[in-house]
Amino acid sequence: MNQPLSPLQIAKSLTELWSPQVIAEVNEMYVKVAKAKGELPWHTHEHEDEMFLILQGEFTLDFDDGRVTLGAGDVHVVPRGKRHRPIAKNECLMMIFEQKSTSHTGNEMTSQTKSISDQLQWINSR
Repeated sequence: MNQPLSPLQIAKSLTELWSPQVIAEVNEMYVKVAKAKGELPWHTHEHEDEMFLILQGEFTLDFDDGRVTLGAGDVHVVPRGKRHRPIAKNECLMMIFEQKSTSHTGNEMTSQTKSISDQLQWINSR
């Protein structure tokens, strides 16, 4: 990848909600962008931390012991093993930093769960 990328522009171009797309790889990490609205189910990533950087809009993470609301430019790390539920009342654009082994919806497989193959579509089309 020799050309700079605009994560915001790539996220804006996505047509499917809650379908993260890998835009770069850093060591054993994927850098992803996503467009979200609504919510994902409660889930846990037992062995991986998950970092969210909000590009546009507002994003909420519910936890068993509270809630964190993020706006554009905010970052939050969900520690491994922490049960959470992502929510975006209105459309939200974000970057997600995860180990390559991280499953989209952790320990919960639902109709919203995206495989790694699904998440590699954008980068594989370049």
